Parts: sequence; C-alpha cells; structure tokens
Amino acid sequence: MYILGISCYFHDAAATLIKDGVVIAAAEEERFSRIKHDFEFPENAINFCLNLEGIEVEDLEYIVFFEKPFVKFERLLLCTMQTFPRSMKLFREAMITWLGDKLWIKHLLQSKLGVDSSKILFSEHHLSHAASSFYCSPFDEAAILTVDGVGEWTTATLGIGRGTDIKLLKEIRFPNSLGLLYSAFTAFLGFEVNEGEYKVMGMAPFGEPKYVDQVYEVVNVDEEGGFELDMDYFSFHYSSDKTFTKKFEKLFGEPRDPKAEFFTDASGYPSYFGEKPSNYEEIAKQNQYYADIAASIQVVTEQIMVKMANYVYKETGLKHLCMAGGVALNSVANRKILSETPFEDIYIQPAAGDGGASTGAALYGYHGLLGKPRNFIMEHAYWGEEHSPAATEAFLKENGIPYELIEDDQKLFERVVDSIQNGKVIGWHQGRFEWGPRALGNRSILADPRSKEMKDIVNVKIKFREPFRPFAPSILVDRAGEYFDIDEPEKHYPARFMLYVTNVREEKREILPAITHVDGTGRLQTVRKDTNPKYYKLIETFGDATGVPVLLNTSFNLKGEPVVNTPAEAFSSFSASGMDLLVLGNYLVTKNEK
Repeated sequence: MYILGISCYFHDAAATLIKDGVVIAAAEEERFSRIKHDFEFPENAINFCLNLEGIEVEDLEYIVFFEKPFVKFERLLLCTMQTFPRSMKLFREAMITWLGDKLWIKHLLQSKLGVDSSKILFSEHHLSHAASSFYCSPFDEAAILTVDGVGEWTTATLGIGRGTDIKLLKEIRFPNSLGLLYSAFTAFLGFEVNEGEYKVMGMAPFGEPKYVDQVYEVVNVDEEGGFELDMDYFSFHYSSDKTFTKKFEKLFGEPRDPKAEFFTDASGYPSYFGEKPSNYEEIAKQNQYYADIAASIQVVTEQIMVKMANYVYKETGLKHLCMAGGVALNSVANRKILSETPFEDIYIQPAAGDGGASTGAALYGYHGLLGKPRNFIMEHAYWGEEHSPAATEAFLKENGIPYELIEDDQKLFERVVDSIQNGKVIGWHQGRFEWGPRALGNRSILADPRSKEMKDIVNVKIKFREPFRPFAPSILVDRAGEYFDIDEPEKHYPARFMLYVTNVREEKREILPAITHVDGTGRLQTVRKDTNPKYYKLIETFGDATGVPVLLNTSFNLKGEPVVNTPAEAFSSFSASGMDLLVLGNYLVTKNEK
C-alpha cells in the first residue's frame, strides 16, 4: 500500500512516499526548484518520490494533506476581522492567495494529480507534526510535545502516543505562540523570519542574557509552561510585513539594520567584510546590545520549553518524549530539555518543521486512520535523490570537466584526508540527499576542525556569512563521548540529526577550535557505520591519520541558496566558491591552478 503525504503553501513544501508504513522517499521542493524555502505545490518532490519507486499516481492508495485549509482560513478571517482596519492589507493579500489555490486543496490535488476525491485525506497541522515524530520513533509509548509558529489555530500541543494511537490532550492557540515570539525577535535582530531563527541561536552565545526581564514583559509564562503574549507588542496577527509594534521598539530600542554587518569584540572583524570601519568600537558596542537581546530571547525560549516539557512529563508520567514543529529545531533548547527534565530519551526526526509534516501526514493516514501496525523507525536522514556514477560521469564528460576516478574507496578516503590535512576545503557529494535542513554527510562541505583559521577560511572561500555562525562537528558515534559532554551517544537520535548542542569537553577545545563555539559548545552530529558507512569511514580515516575522529561539516550550498542536489549544482557551487576539491561519488574534480 502506497500513501503520499504532502505539505505546502506556508513554507518548506515537501512530499513523502511510504509503502506499507515504511518511508521510501522524502524531499523538500526547494531541492528541485532551487527556491529557498519554496512553499508552492511540491510537484517536483512528488514526481521524485513516485519515480524513485517506479509507480504512477494511480498506484497510490491515498494522498494525505498535512493540515485542514478551511480551519486555517477561518483563523485568518476571524483575526483580520477582529483587527480591521489595521489588517486591511493582510486581508486583501489573504483573499487573493487563499481564494486562488490554498483553500481548494482537494480540487487542486484532483486536477494536478488526476486522482479521485475519495483518495484524498486531511490531517491536522499539529497532528501531522506529532505523527512525524512518534511514528518514526523507536518508542511504542511516548509523550509528545509539538511547538511551532501556528498551524490552523494551534501553536503547541501536549499528547501521548501508544502503538498506532496518538491523542493530543492539550493545546495552546493563536495568537499565543512561542515560534512567533522567537520570530518577532528574529525580525528585530535584522534576520528573515522563517529563515534566520538559527542565526539568532548562533548569535546568542556572543551576548549575555541581560534583558530576560524585558522579554518577560511581552510574554507571561506560568510554572507549567503555559504562556500568553501581550499583543500590544506584536503585529503579526494583522500585518503581512511586520511582526512587532512601536511599543516593542520602545521597550527594546531601534531594530538592527538587516543590511548592517554584524560583529562584536568577541566575534572579531572578518577579512571578508572588507576594510575595518573607522567607528569599529561604536558599531561593535551597538552589536553587542543585539547579541545580548539574542541571548535573552534564547534563554527565555529554553526556559519555556523546559517548563512545557516538565509539565508534559507530569501529565503523562512517560519516560520517552517525541518532539516536532519548527521550535524543535532549536538544538540548544533540545539539549536543555534532556538535561533538565526527567525524560530519559528524546526523539526528533530530522525534518521537524513543516516539510517533515508531509511524513507525519502519510504515516497518520496509514496508522492513525487505517490502524495498520508500525514497522518503521527513521534511523537516518538519507531519503532524497541519488545520482548514479554513470549520470555523474556523463555530466562531467558532456561539460568537458577534467576529473579523476578513484574506484577503491579506501584510496579515495586517503586522498581526501590528505587534502583536508593540507588545509583544503572539500565539497562532498554522495548518495541520497538529506531530509531536513541539516547536511549530514551526503551534501556537505568538509574541512579540518583542528585549524584555528578554518572557520574564517570556510567563510571567506565559500559561505560569505556572519562570523558568529558556528560550524558543526561530525564525529564517530563510538568516540563522541571522548570529545563532547554526552553520555551513551549511540542512544541519542537527535545527535544523529545535528539537533543537540552540547559542551565540547574542556580538554578538547584547543584540539577542535574550528567547531567550538564561543561558549565552548558544538552542534554535533554522531555518525554511525550502519547508516552512512562511507562518511563513517572517511572520518575514521581522518582519525587514523590525525588522532582526531572529527570533521568540520557545513551544508553544501552558497549563501542564499538551497543545499545542492545534483552533480551539476555541486559543480556550480564548487566553481563559484573557493572550495579546493569536489568529490562526486568516487569522481574527483580539482581547481585549475593558475
């Protein structure tokens, strides 16, 4: 039995195909359209899923959409009417988009895919989130916590999963939203909403949480993690282009200019910013204030999440926790939940945001609606498109690109490791691309974590991004406890998916300066031999050569672009950047030395 799950029309449109309850393929539309956070109908992702399995639309038993559009439309109508006339622009834009495609999803699916309406089912937004985590987890019974911006009306839920049954017991409703609170500060700090939240998380360690009290003036939180926003400070419920009000600015000051370079005394002034400004100290001091604001909203978010999780434990008494929703991508808060609540284990699947809700929708259809037994655990994130050696070689030959083929894997690893030891930056393109926002060793840029200069080198050569942004360490799972403050690393699923930030052990920080953030932490990825043998062996070979079984890993993309999918896209990014070596499967491409 094939079931297709679909999410789209807010951000991160995606599709997931399951067969008899087992995920076969999952991908976000942006990887094919090359539009970052593409929210349109995921036609390319759907075609990929079907083509991978060699089936047609007629072979699908059901198609499950991840939320209920009419309920969401009800919220938009009621909220815009309640805030009229301030909401006039939002109302006009909503009518144009919703009365076009967004509202008529069943008809759209029928016309786009040519299926009978009896095959089309609908989940609910947070139910899809809950299903995406629980049904992918190794737990037969678990507490569930979902937290995001907003679904139809719901912004957070508490639930229980048992076997094939999920019950959402309590919820927080719009406009009270932890995700939208964090997004308001994201916008205030000069970053794009639904894109820059991870930048706030990266900026936070450069600041001190001096303004926690002020943050608690805009959000009232009880001891059980329930919260209410003071809506006098926010405008996201009636504005399409601004999330906070003048009262917010009166409390927190002038918003940071999105075009301004960010640096502090702690971050330093990177060379790729150009000549150092004459008023460097003044700007650094101003930026320090924004870093302190970032630290403050991050701390408040962590405190709220810990309170919510403790309340979930109190209500359920269960030792396992499944989390989903965009806020579950806050890897610092995730680690705090593990350490500051009674939960013994946490499961978060790698695409915790709206894209991953397509997986939840499909699995909810199979287990929740049809009552079929579970037989799947999402052990890894490699559910995207793969490109064969023949296709790779054809691309290289057709474009006259000189290459070297090293068929012996061990010789390939040794060649790449030699390059990394010599300070080279590697584009690493292997197998199926990752599900979710993290590069986990199949579409990665790799470098030496032992080099103090490597963080700036990668930024200067490739990423051209803010100096406060950390790079991640990929480490062999069986060696992770030696370098990071994590016990029994093999049992922690979030660490597989780069969803925990944890302390780098103090004695290892000098050994790993390129991946150790300013606060002594790293967002680690534990790599397992059974789920990615090639990446595991590469890191192992590097460890044998250097004594350090860790690689610096960042996503294979240039600033503002989605992570690469095809060999052609990988070569394009390689050519447009300062990467030194491109590895496409077992094919090596180097830059012409001039």
